[in-house]
Amino acid sequence: MVGTPQQDKPQLTEEQAQERFQALRRKQGNWVEWADHCQALQASGYNPQQIFEGTGFEPIQQNQIMGASQVYASMLKVGVPDDVAQHFQHRASDVLYEFRVLSPQDRASAASFAFERKMDSDEARELGKSMKDFTRLPKVPEGFSSLPGDVLAYYAWFAARQKSDLQQRSIYIAKGLKSAQSPEARQQIEKLLTDFSVVAAAKAPRYPIYRLEADEELPRMIPVVGTFPGVDLAAPKILPEGPYGLVQVDDVKRWVPVPGWQVIRNAADPVAVLWPIDQLPLPLPGPVEEALVIIDRADRRWTADAFFITAGIEMAWFETDPGEDVILGKVILMIRPKKVLDEGHTEQLWQFDE
Repeated sequence: MVGTPQQDKPQLTEEQAQERFQALRRKQGNWVEWADHCQALQASGYNPQQIFEGTGFEPIQQNQIMGASQVYASMLKVGVPDDVAQHFQHRASDVLYEFRVLSPQDRASAASFAFERKMDSDEARELGKSMKDFTRLPKVPEGFSSLPGDVLAYYAWFAARQKSDLQQRSIYIAKGLKSAQSPEARQQIEKLLTDFSVVAAAKAPRYPIYRLEADEELPRMIPVVGTFPGVDLAAPKILPEGPYGLVQVDDVKRWVPVPGWQVIRNAADPVAVLWPIDQLPLPLPGPVEEALVIIDRADRRWTADAFFITAGIEMAWFETDPGEDVILGKVILMIRPKKVLDEGHTEQLWQFDE
């Protein structure tokens, strides 16, 4: 059997580090060994940019092979056929990287299926996402199993039933038949060849988004420096940061002022996350900017009209209840920054009519 990448390496000496740099520059060994070198160098204090400058391995490539090596190690620990292990030891790290979101057992089955079907990274990304989403279903759908091919077949079957256009429907049916691994899953797909009924697709809800408009809606956090006469004017200056007025205290925690709207007052355990709008599950119109996403960690009850935060800090909408173990919190509000046409006007002195 192929060995697993080594983990938790001790700090490298300068001589050992230079040997790793040289091995990476010369691309000695396979990608699993490259990942091991990158991991050891980073653990010894070298940042990705320094490794890039010394080896030519870009930070994104370092991240990919290190993530893939974790998948590789865990699938070997679970157990895969030797030909699968040998194949991925020398190539297709980009395919394994797409399975990082899966459990060790699912990583092993996904890797074996990807090897059997000669999948590229785009196909592996779809498989990894589908298998992750499948685990969130309340139960295994009738006629399907958790085998990788059956999972892909299920989502093809699910999509086909929502298409009234026969050509589009046929594309998904063909995809399902190609993917299905079990006879039961194939039978479910084949039923669609004679059943032309259309199941309306459920629509995701709208984001609970609010655009800040008025200056009065932009509160500012001011430090309290004591109670008279015990006042300490030497307290550190707090400067608001960014369009939401974030502040940093003791170089550790940042706080953001949010108007006391009712949805905020009703939240039991709210936290805020800055979220680029181009990385939301559904696109938003307008320029790419950061939205301030407010999450109530105490509200883990599923409803079909809301978005939720899941493990791995992903935002998702669920058509059916995935169970409380999946949901980490509910998205209760999204705030977009105030549009400032003249940023200099707020720095001018107030003027009063005589």
